[in-house]
Amino acid sequence: MAVPLGADVLSRYQRFSLYNSPYTSHDRGHAVDLYPDSGLGPAEESSVAPSPVAGEVLETRTVRAPPKPYAPDHDHLILVDTGPHVARILHVDPGVDPGDTIDVGDPLGSLVRAGFFAPWVDNHVHLELRAPDQNPYRASGSLALDPDVEVEALDWNGSGRVVETGETYVVLDAPANPAPGERFVGIASDEGRVLDGGLVHYAGGGALGTSAESVSLFGQRIGTTAGRNVTWEPLEILANDEPITGLSLCCARDPAFGAKLVCPSHAFAVDDRIEVDLRPTDDPIRLG
Repeated sequence: MAVPLGADVLSRYQRFSLYNSPYTSHDRGHAVDLYPDSGLGPAEESSVAPSPVAGEVLETRTVRAPPKPYAPDHDHLILVDTGPHVARILHVDPGVDPGDTIDVGDPLGSLVRAGFFAPWVDNHVHLELRAPDQNPYRASGSLALDPDVEVEALDWNGSGRVVETGETYVVLDAPANPAPGERFVGIASDEGRVLDGGLVHYAGGGALGTSAESVSLFGQRIGTTAGRNVTWEPLEILANDEPITGLSLCCARDPAFGAKLVCPSHAFAVDDRIEVDLRPTDDPIRLG
């Protein structure tokens, strides 16, 4: 059984994703990344990280991270006894100590970047939950998580205007959140399921909503499903007929929501019009 994450937790964040990462705990939605600030890009300063759990801090420690030229080679792990579970929290420089009691929303410390991040990923709180008798230090073994909030599936035809650019990504103005701040939204598959994950630069992702054997986008089959878990088909993502790395998919409730295109070394500028398309390939981009 998946552990529910209710509105009391998720509403404290602007965005969340169960699948948008290549690391083990995200493979089948056994971890969630929680984004407090929708506009906190890779070059911005760290900000305060609100706690997603309540309980007693068990331990804080510094851990090694993959070496990357844009991030330190270390990260931080915070373990919290929530009662029924032990929470594993990463990407936060702790401002708490073992023995401290915290509530949901209390400041845990400052968001930090580490080598676990791809360069287009915004700063966030990484959360996993484990049974008390499980090893809290291993990369695998966490429990499945279930976002117990309504997420509206937004239809998108693949087109949009660039409203934000970074060195490795652009954000489009579509699909737009029709009610910012009121509820979470995500890009819909053709079947009306909310897509989550890195399409297709990570091997798999998620499709939230009513189960189906497969999911498609723009009339193209994009993956096969096992419950909410999706294995992506070998596809190439195109922006104005040029191949890009992929689409970064999540659930969001902020007004800045729009399709995020992962495209290192791109030449797009704000106000450019982009048409996104998909086509089968024998050599899909896979990152981890």
